[in-house]
Amino acid sequence: MFGNKYGIRSVIAFSHDLVAVVLSWLLAFLFYADFNISVTPFVLLLDSMPWILPTQAVIFLWLGLYRGLWRYASLPDLKRITVAVLLSGVLSTIVFWNLGLLGVIPYSINVLAPILLLLIMGGSRLIYRAWKERRLYSLENYEGKLVLILGAGSTAVNLVKDLASSRDWHVVGMLDDDPRKLGTRLRGVRVLGVIDDLPHWVHKLNVGHVIIAMPSLSHRVHRHVLEMCSEMGIKAMIVPSYQDLISGKTTVSQIREIQLDDLLGRAPVVLDDEGLHGFLTGKTILVTGAGGSIGAELCRQIIAFEPVHLVLFELNEYALYCVQEEFQEEFPDTSMSFVIGDIKDSARLEQLFIQFSPSVVFHAAAYKHVPLMENENAWQAVLNNVMGTYVLASTAIRHKVEKFVLVSTDKAVNPVNIMGASKRLAEMVCQAMQQSIKNHEQITCFVMVRFGNVLGSAGSVIPKFRKQIASGGPITVTHPEMTRYFMSIPEAAQLVLQAGLMGGSKGGGEIFVMDMGDPVKITELASDLIRLSGLGEDDMRIIYTGLRPGEKLHEELLSANENTVPTPHTKLSIAQAPEVNAQWLVAFVTRFENIKTLGDEEARKELARWVPEYSPNGESVH
Repeated sequence: MFGNKYGIRSVIAFSHDLVAVVLSWLLAFLFYADFNISVTPFVLLLDSMPWILPTQAVIFLWLGLYRGLWRYASLPDLKRITVAVLLSGVLSTIVFWNLGLLGVIPYSINVLAPILLLLIMGGSRLIYRAWKERRLYSLENYEGKLVLILGAGSTAVNLVKDLASSRDWHVVGMLDDDPRKLGTRLRGVRVLGVIDDLPHWVHKLNVGHVIIAMPSLSHRVHRHVLEMCSEMGIKAMIVPSYQDLISGKTTVSQIREIQLDDLLGRAPVVLDDEGLHGFLTGKTILVTGAGGSIGAELCRQIIAFEPVHLVLFELNEYALYCVQEEFQEEFPDTSMSFVIGDIKDSARLEQLFIQFSPSVVFHAAAYKHVPLMENENAWQAVLNNVMGTYVLASTAIRHKVEKFVLVSTDKAVNPVNIMGASKRLAEMVCQAMQQSIKNHEQITCFVMVRFGNVLGSAGSVIPKFRKQIASGGPITVTHPEMTRYFMSIPEAAQLVLQAGLMGGSKGGGEIFVMDMGDPVKITELASDLIRLSGLGEDDMRIIYTGLRPGEKLHEELLSANENTVPTPHTKLSIAQAPEVNAQWLVAFVTRFENIKTLGDEEARKELARWVPEYSPNGESVH
């Protein structure tokens, strides 16, 4: 009858509303007689009730007033009650007219009774909700963790609304720097002061948690709040990003701990969704290095654009297995193949391209760890990063791949290490291959994308710092002045896709450079991680170990002989690198195909021969 699983509660609510009908008409009659019982026309009330009650009951049930819970009563519920009362009032008037009672029952009672009924039905629901949310009780009666919210905008108000029904949290106040909001109450919660007043209110109200609900807050203020919370020994949390909220992945109430990404202060990437759909939708896409941090995230982003088939190519068996487990659970409707193989194995690649015929290749496979590649593994880095790229690119050309996107690095700029020099040489190979096919029928467009470090990737310093913190420290940093460019893994993957879409507008062979923002001190990064772990710098020492082989003190995004030109996307520009011609490619291939193996020093000399800006014996501090 009531159409939901709360049968008993609905029956009680329905009975309450019928009593409210009787009470509202009784009060209307009493108001009409100025509460003089002796002259109140009770006979008329008794004569009209058998007609009023069924009419009201049918309307209440028809409009579905009992499909929700009173504890969640809100404005839409009040709107439904208002419609129900007005409609039943009109029908009651029609019934009275048919019965000849319209002139007998005073007109003022016909107007007053619905108003009183609306007040009783709506008021009782709001009172019940306030009671359930414990709004009528003192602070000492609250359960859950006491929390202050930073912000008093729409996000903060929505968070207060979401947390109102939670037994785990109780919001005791809000802080905001807008002077117009100070002292106001938003959903019953008072704006107590400005953000810098946080220590005062934390101690006064004995708060243990702070939630930042200001999506536009700068990373410097995020860091300042984190420092204050760390000094007071309380936990700082944050609402999800606008991007996650809009995508439907999360809700405001799904608060989380502050992460390093929040302290970078980078604006969300705006993608050309329509263009990317044309670039990726309905096509077979191949991603090499799909088991790595960037490769796997590229696959996640590509899936959103509904490729007809996604081929995940990886040499590391365990890495590919982990990605397979995740993707088959998260994306069961996407057609995917998980393929083991080596990018240097031309026979395996030939088999792969014949079987799947990919239209777009994202080449993320590479050896990237600078110190590990510098000694004992130098020639392997060259073989994998350079010759692997050449073998893969040659196969892509033969099979008429539309676009080949090489994931490069800022370490390719004025390189002083094997890893950076090998990636610069891989760029040059792709540049030369683009030149070699310009006058032929091949259609492959080569695109290269440079960016710096990504937070949390397998080769980054972040996992190392976290492991050191977990083991009790100390944290080791090579140099107090060392800086690096950082971005999040999702941001890097999104910009690789955007660059892949934009590549070819100038004939192909473009090297895209990402806007990496301001460089970040590694020492500052370590301090942030210490605070995010709930510790102070007195609890966790930072020690300096000296620069390692091949390390620069500061990374660069462009070499001395490169300039950039802007693109329509604010976070991407094109490096005007020196051209590499087809004759250079012939000489390179002839030379490298005849080399079986080289020692570390010979590998450095060979790279210096082909990469003019490489300084193998140069200063580590560049």
